Amino acid sequence: MEHNQDSKFEETFLPMTSVGNGVGMAVLPDVYCYTDKIVNLVLVGDPNKSGEFVLIDTGMPKSAEKIMEMIQEHFGERAIPKAIVLTHGHFDHVGSVAELLEEWKIPVYAHELELPFLTGQCDYPPGDPNVDSGLVAKLSPMFPNHGINISDYVHVLPADGTIPNMPNWKWVHTPGHTPGHISLFREHDRVLIAGDAFVTVKQESLYKVMTQTQEISGPPKYYTTDWEAAFESVKKLEALKPQVVVTGHGLPMGGEELAESLWYLVEHFDEIGRPKSGRYVN
Repeated sequence: MEHNQDSKFEETFLPMTSVGNGVGMAVLPDVYCYTDKIVNLVLVGDPNKSGEFVLIDTGMPKSAEKIMEMIQEHFGERAIPKAIVLTHGHFDHVGSVAELLEEWKIPVYAHELELPFLTGQCDYPPGDPNVDSGLVAKLSPMFPNHGINISDYVHVLPADGTIPNMPNWKWVHTPGHTPGHISLFREHDRVLIAGDAFVTVKQESLYKVMTQTQEISGPPKYYTTDWEAAFESVKKLEALKPQVVVTGHGLPMGGEELAESLWYLVEHFDEIGRPKSGRYVN
């Protein structure tokens, strides 16, 4: 497996963290959200039952050791996930995947349309600084946009919507932010892992990212390239009527606040979700 993506990550200046950095939260007994600087990863599995679990996304570059320590604290000293599921392949969601795979050598699952970015075939379009006045948006052209190569480990998610090692969960194709972006949903308790299909912080603003000011927002504007698809994805997730959500950025949200906020995002997507102008805005 090629690891040249690590050196590329390390060359990049990433002046971002938040008050949530290093904080974990049990959203449900078997859903644990952990914040790595500015991005969330999720452990799905109950440490008090089988002890088996799956890791959703792998955080920022150079965070592998911290992630492994967090997992050992939560699941035990020799704990290893059964698999990794990637909502998509942007640098802040796959930043530590290569290093983790060197230790674990476990399968990784992603949508078929995301595989070119995970097998070294394609790079993502660069960040667009013109979508918002926020400092994170302005810095986004500096962020890594290259693909990585984990072709020895990555597999296409099953076409029937099931997720290996995650009984009762389904994956939902939610493109727009990236072509193969997925979200994960469990119907019986209506819990949603949304990735970056929508988030609960204004991701373009460095101040709001650092303070984790909670507000519903569309996908991070500077990296989203298909706004019609992004809107359709938000509508698809709102139609699931989730009771609790963990998003890729921001604090988990639930209950009436989630229902009202997600409905408001759908109804006012052009106002609060879609940028007024930018490289990827039609």
